[in-house]
Amino acid sequence: MTKQELLTYCLETYGTTPDYPFDDWMESAVCRHGDSRKWYAVCLRVSRRKFGMDSDEIIDAVNLKLPTEMFGSFGAEAGVYPAYHMNKLHWISVLLPDAPEDVVQFLVNVSYEATKDHKKLKK
Repeated sequence: MTKQELLTYCLETYGTTPDYPFDDWMESAVCRHGDSRKWYAVCLRVSRRKFGMDSDEIIDAVNLKLPTEMFGSFGAEAGVYPAYHMNKLHWISVLLPDAPEDVVQFLVNVSYEATKDHKKLKK
């Protein structure tokens, strides 16, 4: 899956368009939950070396939020790693060229659900 395919999936599934809050000339995109405005997907370009690989290739990755009970379910073999540059107790990084499309979509869906405004749900 490419970054553009991921952003298209977020738009078509959740109606969210990315914003670009960082000064890296639109390299890093953030998708926010429609209700809570919390980040559910953070797209960035990162060296494979940041994930322990012996390569300086720069690739597209997405950071996604997961419930803590799901953290043991996904491993590096599917392109899923502890989050780069985020809290590793709540976030994972998915290397878009390495992860199967269905895994990426499933994890985006989980992240979207995990970032719902739970206060609104209780009312």
